[in-house]
Amino acid sequence: MELTLGAFIEQVAVYPSLAVIIFLVIGVTVISGATDAPNAIATAVSTRCMTPTCALVVAAVFNLLGIILMTYISTAVAHTMFSMVNFQGDTHQALMALEAAMIGSIIWGFICWFLGIPASKSHSLIAGITGGAIALNGWAGVVPSEWVKVVYGMAFSLIAGFALGWVAVRILEKLCGSMNRKVANNRFTMVQNINAALLSFLHGAQDGQKFMSIGLLGIALAFGSESFEGTGFPLWLMLICSLAISLGTFLGGKRIIKSVAMDMVNLEKYQGAAATSGTIVTLFISSMTGMPVSTSHASTASIMGVGASNNPRKVKWGIAKNMVLAWILTFPCCGLIGFLLAKAFMML
Repeated sequence: MELTLGAFIEQVAVYPSLAVIIFLVIGVTVISGATDAPNAIATAVSTRCMTPTCALVVAAVFNLLGIILMTYISTAVAHTMFSMVNFQGDTHQALMALEAAMIGSIIWGFICWFLGIPASKSHSLIAGITGGAIALNGWAGVVPSEWVKVVYGMAFSLIAGFALGWVAVRILEKLCGSMNRKVANNRFTMVQNINAALLSFLHGAQDGQKFMSIGLLGIALAFGSESFEGTGFPLWLMLICSLAISLGTFLGGKRIIKSVAMDMVNLEKYQGAAATSGTIVTLFISSMTGMPVSTSHASTASIMGVGASNNPRKVKWGIAKNMVLAWILTFPCCGLIGFLLAKAFMML
C-alpha cells in the first residue's frame, strides 16, 4: 500500500471522509497534548526542578521526538490499536463509523480537560473506536485477542506504577539518607530534569502511535487494505501528529500539571525522582510489549505510591478518587457515544 502524501490526496478525492478522519486524528492528538502530556512534567514542576514554561518546552520537544524515533524502533502499540477492532465491510460506512468514534473521543476529552481531570485519552480513544466498530459489525467488530491487551495495560500501569514508585522512594531513602540535603537536592533536580525528558519521549512513543494508528486505519480502509503487515507510518503523518501533540501541550498543560502533582500530594525532590523513575519503567515495558497504557494512569499511580510509602495520609485520596471515577466512566461513556454517533453517521 503506497502511503505517500500524493497518493493520500488522490484517495481523499474518492473518499472525502478520509480527510475528516485525519483532521479528527489531529484534534485528538492536540487534546492528548493538553491532557496527557503534562503528566510527564508535572512532578518536575511541582518540586520546583523546572519552571512551568521550561517544562512545557521540554515536553513539547521530546513528545515530538518520541513519536518519530520510537516508530522506527517498535510499532507494537500501533499494531495492537490497528488490530483490536474490525472495521471491514462497506468502505463508506466504515469511514463514517471511524469518524463517529473519533468525535466521541474528542467530546469526552474536552469535558475532562475543562474539569481539570487528567483523563486517559488512550482509553477514550480505544472506547470510542470500539463503540464504532460494534455499531458497524456487532460484537464481531471486536478482536478479543488484541483488545485484551488494553485490560492488561490498564492493570499493569496502575499496579506497576504504584509499586515501582513505592519501591523507588524506599531505595532512595536508604541510599541517600545520610547525604547532605543541598547536594542531594541538586542531584535529584538533575535526575528529575532528565526523567521529565524521558517521560515526555515515552508519552510521545505511546500516545503518538495510538493516534497515528487510527489515521493509518482510516487510510487502510480507503485503500482497501485489511492488514497492518507491511504497512509503515508515512513521515508526513508522523510530522503532523508530532506537531499536534506539541501544540496541545503548550495550550493546555498548566491546568493538568496543577491537578496531578500540585493538588494530589506534596513531593520533595527525591520523591519526585522516584515517582518519575517508576513511571518511566512502566511506560517503557508497556511500549515494548504492545500494551496501550495511559501516561495519566502510570504517572498518578506512581505519585500515589511515593506519597503512600511514608504516610498514606499525605495523599489526597479525594482527588485520586475523582480521577479514578473519570477513568471508570471513560469506557462506557466514550463507547456509547461512539456507538450512537456511528449508527447515526452510517445512515447518511
